[in-house]
Amino acid sequence: MCGRYVLSMGLHRVTEDFHVEEVEGECGAGDISPGQQVVAVVRHDRNRLVNFRWGLIPSWAKDPAIGRKMFNARAETVAEKPSFRSAFRDRRCLVIAEGFYEWQKLGKAKRQMLIRLKSGRPFGFAGLYETWASPAGETVRSCTIITTEANELIRPVHDRMPVILTARDEEAWLAPGNRDLKALLAMLRPYPAEEMEMEEVRPGRAER
Repeated sequence: MCGRYVLSMGLHRVTEDFHVEEVEGECGAGDISPGQQVVAVVRHDRNRLVNFRWGLIPSWAKDPAIGRKMFNARAETVAEKPSFRSAFRDRRCLVIAEGFYEWQKLGKAKRQMLIRLKSGRPFGFAGLYETWASPAGETVRSCTIITTEANELIRPVHDRMPVILTARDEEAWLAPGNRDLKALLAMLRPYPAEEMEMEEVRPGRAER
């Protein structure tokens, strides 16, 4: 799963690395948890930087509280599950991060681990988004992060990890007319372990 990640890089770095041509949201900084605002890239006619609430609310939902449980989608079922299949076909995004956390169990204790790319560059989680409208007319734009099986680096800590798209796959993932579900599903694989690093977070950082 992915229940907390970090983004502390400024707007300029994110827009440059992800070829953003239009900014419609803010690039906040710090640790991000479900229910909070995330920074994402979507594409219609161009790459746009937008904000979503983390925790997908399907357009047909009667209660937006369902989003509290929908902050992750499993790669194995994302194309068939009613909550995600429509967004998987038509509303894909990159949720921007520079690292994410997992907690390793050591008996009764937990050790907080930070995982990131060795290159230090920001990366895009494979995400899906929806727009939900309440009967009163309130509009909420929300998203989820897709997870897959863990790679060799992360497996000793957790059996799953968020899907990090390679730079090569980002273009096809964002393409609004791309409905090649077989090719899209093939992108939902563990990121190469040799390109990642993991370290323990020192005491003093807020625990979950």
